[in-house]
Amino acid sequence: PRSAAANVFFWGRVVLSAAILGFALAVTLSALFAGNTTMWEGVPEAVSVILFFLLMSVVGMLEGMQIAFFAVAKLTKEERGNSKFAQMTCDLLYKGKGMNLPGFMIGRQLCVVSCFFIVSRVTTVSMEEGEGNFWGVSDALQGLFDT
Repeated sequence: PRSAAANVFFWGRVVLSAAILGFALAVTLSALFAGNTTMWEGVPEAVSVILFFLLMSVVGMLEGMQIAFFAVAKLTKEERGNSKFAQMTCDLLYKGKGMNLPGFMIGRQLCVVSCFFIVSRVTTVSMEEGEGNFWGVSDALQGLFDT
């Protein structure tokens, strides 16, 4: 059990993280729907939003898989469970003294990097010269949005 001070610190971080995430999501979605991003010309805003959530979901799953595969690598074959797909995945990854796992990790990393290059293109805020600032914020905050 945590102390009261540790609980306050923990929940304070949770609230702060949720607030930052909500603000970042609001800025990103507002910019996407307003067409103020560096997304390629001709791509509809709705497609940009779908692409953003789809690619971020793929990255999240790939990151989770990395953690799971390293955790399962420490288990014996008997401890890995009896699910058909889990057994097939483990047989493929750990076949030949586990030499397929490093290859998967390299491919996973290349996929994550590719997803983030596209996500950065989709979500980077870009205001035209003389158009004013996003949400009417100061130039300094607009500079932060533009990064």
